[in-house]
Amino acid sequence: MRIRDIDPDNRPRERFLSSGKEALSPAELLALILRSGTQKLNILDTCNQLISTHGLEKLADLSLNELQKQPGIGQAKAMQIAAIFELHRRIRFSRNMNRKVQGARDVFEYMQGRIPDDTKEHLFVLFLSTKNRILSHEIISVGTLTASLIHPREIFKAAIRQSAHSIILVHNHPSGDVQPSNADKQVTSILKKAGDLLQIELLDHVIVGNEDWFSFRDHSLL
Repeated sequence: MRIRDIDPDNRPRERFLSSGKEALSPAELLALILRSGTQKLNILDTCNQLISTHGLEKLADLSLNELQKQPGIGQAKAMQIAAIFELHRRIRFSRNMNRKVQGARDVFEYMQGRIPDDTKEHLFVLFLSTKNRILSHEIISVGTLTASLIHPREIFKAAIRQSAHSIILVHNHPSGDVQPSNADKQVTSILKKAGDLLQIELLDHVIVGNEDWFSFRDHSLL
């Protein structure tokens, strides 16, 4: 069935105008953007099939080639879909920049979508102003966190370059378990002492998972 053969009251464009964007399903919203289907499959059916196959959240992670495996999605439409999610990612990051950190939850929310590969452990450092606003962040290391691999020089050199008043360590556990290991505790202790000497305070060390986090400060480990 072609879009024009659907009852006008049920077409995405007409429903958007009559009921607002909130009333539309994800497939209808995507169909509005992609606009046209093929002779065999209208764009609404294409979008419904795409979302039912992969799930809405997974669309953001699909490559152009993976998107094009869906009948009705060519290179141009695959690029449109990828561009939508990239814009969303940039808006979210822009809103988070310069945000004031008042607790570990703020750190957890700031980190959403910033870990490039959650199957590997990444150590980030957030650089903060005197008012605890995030100036920027850097990835310091990728791989298992150990004291032998993490040198205070690398972290505090970057902090001095950023004119940071304080820092927060953040890393992820690919297992999803956010409880700190002995190595996590050792690294934190070393960096806390180094920060005290340099008068650049280590405010917290936050371990992040998919839906949870662990704060060294909240657990009186700092």
